Amino acid sequence: MYVKDRIVTVTGGGSGIGEALCKRFHKEGAKKIIVIDQYEERAKNVASLLNGDAYQVDVRDERAIMYAVADIESRFGAIDLFCSNAGILGGDGEDGWATGADNEIWQAMWEIHVMSHVWAARACLPGMISRGQGYFLNTASAAGILNQVGDAAYSTTKHAAVGFSEALAITHGDDGIGVSCLCPQAVSTRMLAGLDSPGTAGVDGVLTAEQVADAVVKGLEENRFLILPHPEVAEYSAKKTENYDRWIGGMRKLRRRFLPS
Repeated sequence: MYVKDRIVTVTGGGSGIGEALCKRFHKEGAKKIIVIDQYEERAKNVASLLNGDAYQVDVRDERAIMYAVADIESRFGAIDLFCSNAGILGGDGEDGWATGADNEIWQAMWEIHVMSHVWAARACLPGMISRGQGYFLNTASAAGILNQVGDAAYSTTKHAAVGFSEALAITHGDDGIGVSCLCPQAVSTRMLAGLDSPGTAGVDGVLTAEQVADAVVKGLEENRFLILPHPEVAEYSAKKTENYDRWIGGMRKLRRRFLPS
């Protein structure tokens, strides 16, 4: 997937990785970039820099996503690349138990990290299948391949995001649909700035959002399913599947290092 002359939509596009993706796609010559964000002002600010268009949408609302996709395609033409990128952090709560996050946090993460991908695909697939082409970029996390110490809800829902992306690629590859799943470790964004430290996610360094966008463009051009801005994640994943018990032990050591009791 080359983004030149393509119509591209990015959720969570008003800041962080989403903003960097929008700017990089503009640099690559995208025909039109639609910036979707929960915060209207952020979306408009980014869109104004790119001759794009802005939509205020809460990705937890399926009807809002469906409406936005229909409106975008009626105004600008078929969406070639839909980047489902919005995300949040939560944490395991004061006790640090894997069950510690409130139900509201689990539900929000489920809707934002998993169902928003489902709803975007549900909205876009009919048109893409009829045209025999289309592409989804789903932002997950290295936590969806490995784990995020101290945030069970985040890790669980990011695993589900990877699983859905796999299903999307398996089911619709023969329909001409491409799928990439973006799985970075720590990235310097507003989300990370709200933490005391990047924790275990930062063991291999903190990338800029622009570096992640560079990796995305290259990954899309190569039609790669897994886009890993931190290449170490592939090595860790191989070690995990090679010996799960040893990997669990190593992760417990990391937890003791970063979250001492």
